[in-house]
Amino acid sequence: MPSLLKSSALASILLLLATGLWGAWGFAVHRNINRAAVYALPEPMLGYVMPHADWLSEHAVDADKRKHSVVNEAPKHYIDLDALPGDSIPRTYAGAVALFTHDTVWEYGVLPWQIRWTYANLVEAFSEQDLQNSLRLMADLGHYVGDAHVPLHTTVNYNGQLTGQKGVHGLWETRLPELYEERYDLVSGGAVYVENVLDFAWETIDYSHEFVAAVLGEEKKISEAFGPNSYVNEERGRSIQKVRSRPFCEAYHVALGGMVEQQWRGSISAVSSLWYSAWIDAGQPELALE
Repeated sequence: MPSLLKSSALASILLLLATGLWGAWGFAVHRNINRAAVYALPEPMLGYVMPHADWLSEHAVDADKRKHSVVNEAPKHYIDLDALPGDSIPRTYAGAVALFTHDTVWEYGVLPWQIRWTYANLVEAFSEQDLQNSLRLMADLGHYVGDAHVPLHTTVNYNGQLTGQKGVHGLWETRLPELYEERYDLVSGGAVYVENVLDFAWETIDYSHEFVAAVLGEEKKISEAFGPNSYVNEERGRSIQKVRSRPFCEAYHVALGGMVEQQWRGSISAVSSLWYSAWIDAGQPELALE
């Protein structure tokens, strides 16, 4: 890679990291979700997977890292429910393509189907006791399921860019978690078997989408109330960054009524349940993941 391209790519990466716009939840939360999902697994699967909790946590963000280098990776992380024409979206991929065309479906995202595809591949990897592929697919499935719990991954107005609210994505998924994580109860229930993964993915996404109006509406209302006091310059590492002020974040956090905490905890439960279900569907093999 030419040095200029390297520098440009690095600058883009640093900007994305700084603004929290790389992917749903931000890197730290994605890593927490995968790690916590391990400990929600029942025995004997817990015993098989626990030695790899660090790896699954570290690689929880691999899918985000691929978005800027792998063709068609980005649409796997979202679905713009409010951009697709018509009153309802077919639940199956084949049905959606038949109604909207392949190009339209991929333009507006394939997240529910990607969850199903990754799940099917994980079942196969478990069945074959393929260590490398099993762990890779577990990490990716955890990431996509986490994305499905972020309301702004279900709307074409994913960063408030259509309503003069640019930056709301990073505010919801990164700024609030970093400020309030210590207040959250993130202990989820144990993993449960999921009968129909595609239905589960759609139910998760539909539920997340119900929060879009509140995510955007409360941000706009509080931004108008705070005016220029919505932002402050804050030292981060060796740089000074413009971020939402702590009083603003407190007001927004309260207005959301526990939404971020709820969706984070739900992500942990869902990831653990789908890992467990894939193992069940694979015949409950002894996983020599070492």
